[in-house]
Amino acid sequence: MGKKYSIAIVFALCICVNGFAQAPKYSNEFLNIGVGARALGMSNSYITSVNDVTAGYWNPAGLLGIGNQHQVALMHSEYFAGIAKYDYGSYATRLDSTSVLGFTMIRFGVDDIPNTTELINANGNVDYSRITTFSATDFALLVSYAKKLKIPGLRIGTNVKIIRRRVGDFAGSWGFGLDAGMQYAYKKWKFAAMTRDITTTFNAWTFNLSDDMKAVFAATGNDIPGNSVEITLPKLLLGTARKFDFTNKISLLAEVNFDATFDGKRNVLIQSKAVSVDPHFGLEASYMNIVFLRTGIGNYQSYTDDTGKKIKTFQPNIGIGVRIKTITIDYALTDIGDQSVALYSNVFSLKVDINKNKR
Repeated sequence: MGKKYSIAIVFALCICVNGFAQAPKYSNEFLNIGVGARALGMSNSYITSVNDVTAGYWNPAGLLGIGNQHQVALMHSEYFAGIAKYDYGSYATRLDSTSVLGFTMIRFGVDDIPNTTELINANGNVDYSRITTFSATDFALLVSYAKKLKIPGLRIGTNVKIIRRRVGDFAGSWGFGLDAGMQYAYKKWKFAAMTRDITTTFNAWTFNLSDDMKAVFAATGNDIPGNSVEITLPKLLLGTARKFDFTNKISLLAEVNFDATFDGKRNVLIQSKAVSVDPHFGLEASYMNIVFLRTGIGNYQSYTDDTGKKIKTFQPNIGIGVRIKTITIDYALTDIGDQSVALYSNVFSLKVDINKNKR
């Protein structure tokens, strides 16, 4: 076999194996990135104030805020200098005055990864024509339902999630999970709670490795992965928001969220073995509900540098938005808090309101 292996394949599959061997803190992480440039500009502080089609991701109870009969949203973003691509699309329709149905599709993937396992032919010669490519992709379909209750100001919603993850033809999984959320408005204040993976989300992995691939794993000191189940434990998100109207044209929306995990100590601002809490805060200033300026702070972390000194970091985000009649275009600049590696991500999203045709 010699050096007849692909570093990319080994790396991708080792990620899967590593996830099975350790506590499931970071499974299905592509579902934690966030959607919509409005929310990303506010550092994901959004579960309380979300009132459009993106609520299918953030908090399904917020779907009841869609203004028209139908609403559509699209987003594209790239990470790690364009290596990874994130695509999002959603649709929501009002069933009646008290309920809304929504659909969300997410794809996160790295494409055109070289597969050099067949680089050397049977005669021991290098043949570059034998190089092929594959993709490592994550897909998610969310079906959301929101309902307004008889209690004034109270909305509830739920998501059914179907997850498909693939690493070329070598490995794949199917997953299933549920989310549940609520929003409550009291005078000028709004409150929200969102539980992701409320029943625990399960991903069943299967591997299709050739004898050559197994030999590669053995030669590189990696365990040969076997069919197994990866789980995503529940996460609780709490939030509160308030909108301040300074004039009939200028207003300011402020929201703070607290993301609580129960899978052991994490590198966040508030941490313990029982529960870790990651707070984040966002602001949105608006002029005539047409032009929007946004900012937010989150992702508080600490690390030790080469000298042994402890350093604390956080991630600030910024964004803008413009609404023209039924079309809203939003932009966010994210990932600007990393002091060691400045990876900037420019995110654009589009939202369109569609009225029901009158006959």
